[in-house]
Amino acid sequence: MLSNSIKLKERIASKQNIFLLLLLQLRPHQWTKNLLVFAALLFSLHKVSIHLLGKSLIAFFLFCMVSGCVYIINDFADIKNDRNHPEKRYRPMASGALNPFLGLAFGCGLLIASLFSAFHFDLWFGSVLLFYFLINVAYSFTLKHVVILDVMIISAGFVLRAIGGSLMIGTPFTPWFLLCTMLLSLFLAISKRRHELYLLQEEKGSHRKVLENYSIELLNQLNTIVTSATIISYSLFTFTSGRTIQLMWTIPFVIFGIFRYLYLIMMGNKGGTPEKVLVEDKPILITVLLYVIAVASIILIFE
Repeated sequence: MLSNSIKLKERIASKQNIFLLLLLQLRPHQWTKNLLVFAALLFSLHKVSIHLLGKSLIAFFLFCMVSGCVYIINDFADIKNDRNHPEKRYRPMASGALNPFLGLAFGCGLLIASLFSAFHFDLWFGSVLLFYFLINVAYSFTLKHVVILDVMIISAGFVLRAIGGSLMIGTPFTPWFLLCTMLLSLFLAISKRRHELYLLQEEKGSHRKVLENYSIELLNQLNTIVTSATIISYSLFTFTSGRTIQLMWTIPFVIFGIFRYLYLIMMGNKGGTPEKVLVEDKPILITVLLYVIAVASIILIFE
């Protein structure tokens, strides 16, 4: 009896462990990237309702699930390279804790359920989510090896999140909004490459071949161009997007946030995981919160 009881407990613990590993494989710590689907809701607060909030939450959840499926495929394809990375080698598949084929099967089932739900709620949203998945799969197997295009694909993922969130609640998006999103996400993608290049140093090709085509100097120059364009584009957005001109008061938050991130990149050699920086760096976290509060207040008062 005692032996059977111990075996039962071991089975339960094993099942719980697998569930936890599958959850970790979806990288919930990176789900903060999907908060961008709420951007359209933030700039439409004067029209907000429980119904729209619910649809935005659904869009966020579905992007989390599909992006998790992308991470599963990416980790499955990169399992050998990830084992040479000082941080990624601890991921469930790379560490050997999770059977890669079990993770892949779980991802396929989750992807089918997520896409079916997305198309059920909105045809255009489902199309955007499907396209998001396809370009990320293409990135995982091919496009991540193409210099410059690799960071542009990462940026496109953020833009599709913003578009998806807008389509889900039926709010039109402006070219300025998409341009600002694209430039800011390019900044984060370039910073991520710079961090990887710094972290791996002489062994950069052993983890990601495309790093052999980059240099710290090139990435610094690209960031200079992108950050300048981001600040100018956001400033023009506040003045010419047809929204209240009072949004101009949020420009200092954007400038400080970008400058602070540049400081962390240049002086602290961070930037490999933007979602981690957002949570751990208090000045950036406070700036983001103040920005959201400022935008929400301005829109509710002046629109």
